[in-house]
Parts: sequence; C-alpha cells; structure tokens
Amino acid sequence: MTPSRPSDTYSPMYFLASLGAGGLSVSFFMWFMFWVPHPGRSVPIFEDIFAAFQNGSALTQAWIIAAWLGIATFVFLNIKALVWNLSRYNAWKHTEAFAKFVKTNAQSQLMALPLALAMTVNGLFVAGLVFVPGLWSIVEYLFPLAMIAFLAIGVLAFRLYGHFIARIKVEGGFNHAANNSFGQILPAFAFAMIGVGLAAPAAMSTNTTVVGFSIVLSTLFFVTAALIAGVALILGIRSMLDHGTNAETAPTLMILVPLMTILGILMLRQNHGLGVQFEAHTSDAETFVLLTRLVAIQVLFGMFGWLIMARHNYAKRFIWGNETSVMSYALVCPGVGFTVLMHFFIHKGLVAVHLVDKFSAGYWALIAIATLSQFAMVALVFLLNRRHFGTQRTPAAVPAE
Repeated sequence: MTPSRPSDTYSPMYFLASLGAGGLSVSFFMWFMFWVPHPGRSVPIFEDIFAAFQNGSALTQAWIIAAWLGIATFVFLNIKALVWNLSRYNAWKHTEAFAKFVKTNAQSQLMALPLALAMTVNGLFVAGLVFVPGLWSIVEYLFPLAMIAFLAIGVLAFRLYGHFIARIKVEGGFNHAANNSFGQILPAFAFAMIGVGLAAPAAMSTNTTVVGFSIVLSTLFFVTAALIAGVALILGIRSMLDHGTNAETAPTLMILVPLMTILGILMLRQNHGLGVQFEAHTSDAETFVLLTRLVAIQVLFGMFGWLIMARHNYAKRFIWGNETSVMSYALVCPGVGFTVLMHFFIHKGLVAVHLVDKFSAGYWALIAIATLSQFAMVALVFLLNRRHFGTQRTPAAVPAE
C-alpha cells in the first residue's frame, strides 16, 4: 500500500514533534517565571499565578489565560505525539527497515527517544507547577522520584548510544561522507535534556543532600553532552568541508542553539543550589557574562544554519513546497531554545546588572524579539503537523539519512 501521509513512512525523528511541543509549553512558562512574583521560591506555582490573576488588571488576566492555554495545549500535543511515536516505534523495531537503519550513521537518531521522554517529564513538571494547587507542599517528596525517572531515561540513553558507539568502534562503517551535518550532536542534546531535569532539584529543593546529588548527577550528563557535542561538531564540520551540506539535514546545523539553552539552564540551576546550600554564590555579573556567551553562540550558529538553508532553498522546498522531510521538525527546537534563553538573558542578565530597566521601552523591544520567535515556532508546529499528519498530495516523506 502506498503511504498517503509523510508520517506513514516512520522515522524516529518524529519524536522531535513531541519534543518541539514540549519545548513550547516551557516557553509559555517563561511568562509566569519572570512576570509573576514568587517570593521565597525559585519558580512560580499555581497559588502565585492565581493570586496575580485575581489582583491583576484585565491585561494581566489576559496574558495569564494565554499562558495557561499555551502550556495546556502544548503539553497535550507533546504527550499525544509521544504516545503516537512509542506505538509506531515499537512496531517499526521489528521491520527490515529498522535492521537496515541501525547499520548506518542514522542509528544515533534513536537518541530522539530518550530526548523526547526527558522533555515530557520536564513538561509535566511545569504543568504540575501551574495547574495543581498545593503541589509545592509535597514537592520535596517528588524531587527524588523525578530524579529516579530521569536516571531511568538516562540508562536508556546510555544503552542506545552505547550500541551505536560499540558498533562503529568494533565493526567500523561510519560514513563520513554522509556526516555532512550536525546530526551526530543529537545524542548530546538528549543527554543534556536529561541533565537539566536532574539539575532541577538543585534550584528548587531545600534539602542539602538532594541538592548535592542533583549537582553530581546532572554534572555527569553535562560532561557527557559536552564531550559528544565537541567531537561531533568537529567531525561534522570536517565532513561538510569535504562533501558540502545536504539540503534535508540542514536544520541540524542549528542544533547548538537549543543545546546552549539546555546547558545554560543546567548551569544556572546548579549555581543556584551551590549558592543557597553551599554558600558558593554566583554574582549577577558572572551570570550576565555566562548568558551573553551562550546567546552569542546561538546567534552565530543560527546565522550559519540560516545561511546554508537559504542556499538550499529549504523553506520553499520543505516548508511551503511539495517536498516534505521529517527533519523539518528540527527547526522548532532552535526557535524555542532561543526564546527561552532570551528570557533568561533579559531578566537574569541585562535587568539584573541594570543595563536594561524592567518594563522599559528597551525591555519590551527585547521581549518582542523573544515573543516573535516563540509564536513563529507555534505556527511552524501547526504547519508541520498538518503537512506530516494530515492528508497530503505527496506520496511520502523524504527519508532522513
């Protein structure tokens, strides 16, 4: 039977559909994070948000409702896409196509599974904070459970990546000509997502032991992600210099944008825990410099990816044209990552060191940049979902290499 939709030709990269939706739910949480007062806590909770809604103006109530709807909508889409992927993935594992797949460079794309799982756990925690009254009263009991969940996902990630590394180290066969992208950085993204989840208790817990274990465990995944990303970056650039870039995998050239966001938040969470529990305080100036460097990396690789995609006419072909590619979902992550890190850069960086006054004209101009990126990704998610999961004129998706 000829597939009628691109998603009928399954690829593990469809886990990015779940990932992107989960990331967008977090982007709406940024509105609560920096616009709702939450004294005595590092994050806002339902009670803080509801109080702001009751006491706020009509405009305040409007954006709070918009943020609530945004979080609810994209957490739902995140879980829906995850369930669909798990069902299709389990069936796909028993096919001949899977057997061929795991003998290629693309085997590392299986890391999209733990990446999406970790994002879902993060998204559900955000949903719990903003929708469940009284959650904070039992949060100290939830932190160990959350860490166990992330460790279980981490074990899965090490197993999947270990199989890939063992195969190419024992059997060889890594195709450097087909490595002309940053696709091999995807495993680093997965380990970083697990690490940022493990770092959450460092920023929120008041238990010194929990904070300490959170810092230790998240550091393991931080280092793993950094090492993989560094090696994959060099190998990818070398291959691109020799063989050029592939139009289909061009979106991966911007994968460092969301990676910087995840690693940045991980470091901020660790620094908060070190300051509160171990008196190793980080100054606002040091945080400002850290965030500035991370945003600079995002801008540079964002421009690089945009340039290469423009040369390939990527948007005309795969976003608006007749061609479809599952790799298009990789475009959501950079936009979401930039949005989230911009909020931290504005509030924990520029505002904290008094370079920009909160709610000034300059402040709102910077917020507009973050919001434009956010809503562009909202539109892109719905567009891609319609193209890949709705009835299509094209017979099938272009398979990812």
